[in-house]
Amino acid sequence: WKRELAARLRRAGVPAVHHPDGWAGAAAGTTVVGSRAAAWAPAPHLAAVVVLDEHDERYQDERAPTWHARDVVVERARRVGVPCLLVSPVPSLAALDAAPLLSPARADERRGWPVLEVVDRRRDPDPLRHGLYSPQLLARLRAGGVAALVLNRRGRARLLACAACGELATCARCGAAVAAPDRERLSCPRCRDERPVVCAACGATRLKLLRPGVSRAREDVEALLGEPVAEVTADSGPLPPGRVYVGTEALLHRLDRADLVAFLDLDGDLLAPRYRSAERVLGQLALAARRLGGRAGGSRLLVQTRLAEHDVLRAVLLADPGRFATAERRRRANLRLPPTTAMAVLSGPGAVELAERLQHAGAEVRGPTDERYQVRAPSTAGLADVLAAVGRPAERVRVAVDPLDA
Repeated sequence: WKRELAARLRRAGVPAVHHPDGWAGAAAGTTVVGSRAAAWAPAPHLAAVVVLDEHDERYQDERAPTWHARDVVVERARRVGVPCLLVSPVPSLAALDAAPLLSPARADERRGWPVLEVVDRRRDPDPLRHGLYSPQLLARLRAGGVAALVLNRRGRARLLACAACGELATCARCGAAVAAPDRERLSCPRCRDERPVVCAACGATRLKLLRPGVSRAREDVEALLGEPVAEVTADSGPLPPGRVYVGTEALLHRLDRADLVAFLDLDGDLLAPRYRSAERVLGQLALAARRLGGRAGGSRLLVQTRLAEHDVLRAVLLADPGRFATAERRRRANLRLPPTTAMAVLSGPGAVELAERLQHAGAEVRGPTDERYQVRAPSTAGLADVLAAVGRPAERVRVAVDPLDA
């Protein structure tokens, strides 16, 4: 896409090169088109910066020291006093904090989103027989057209659902999916809250474990449709020809166009223990919407879920991502999570000593959890100041600011 965008700019009369071939051109004043590393392009005469799909997590580099391309270019633009435009169909809360929001007219925004069909699996008359494949999904698949079925395994938590009413077992404090370390309690991997093994919706005490998988899903769909179905993951080669595809999120990055995109089980991603899980799912749905085209094209975005009233789904249903941003900001403020606070995660042999130093300096330190410590401060500047004040221990320690897996 970098080469294509650079070529389109050149055809429009804008001198442009793509990274990584364009460092010399950047130094000479040519427009540079690139991914994350292009944030560091040597541009002594920087005139403007544009970040496309600002919400994309690939802009964050998790190697030490951690950094985010958006933050780098925003700071570069600020220092030389040039415009910086962050573009996204679903702006992150960090971007909304960084600059004023410019939105299209509501009618235009609504036309840009496809029709969302929410299949509430709690109301499935025979969930054991239908499994991952609701009657609504099968009807859409048999109607024809190119279909992409998304089932993410990467980073998923094990999901527990009530055997009586079908409600998912979630944390009453932070909303993440809970696990059952033993037969007597449910534990939240995000905030460590615990409660007895009881359904919060109906009071039943018997829960069932949900564990779907991409390879098995491909086999099932192939048997149900009686036609070949392709499997696509991040490790797959070029996209094979076909009508129906089953895969992880990588499928949406490789497929140019579809008539149906269906998320077979979105709840595992919505309830993942990462605090940005809902924001990430909204980005996936926006990517799916891009593959489908606007509302007038007749394509469908179908979601199977037991969380039909979730803020993410309401925002997509109404084609209004701002509704989600408002609710998510309130939730993060209540839980003291970024961007309402600054956070870093400490790991490595020296993490214990550094955590003790930070506690003595008055910083808020939580942990250890999985041999990692969380450090929080009211602002990024305050976090940087306290880390600089206590110094580094002799043993190796990694300080990751707002990591993706937090």
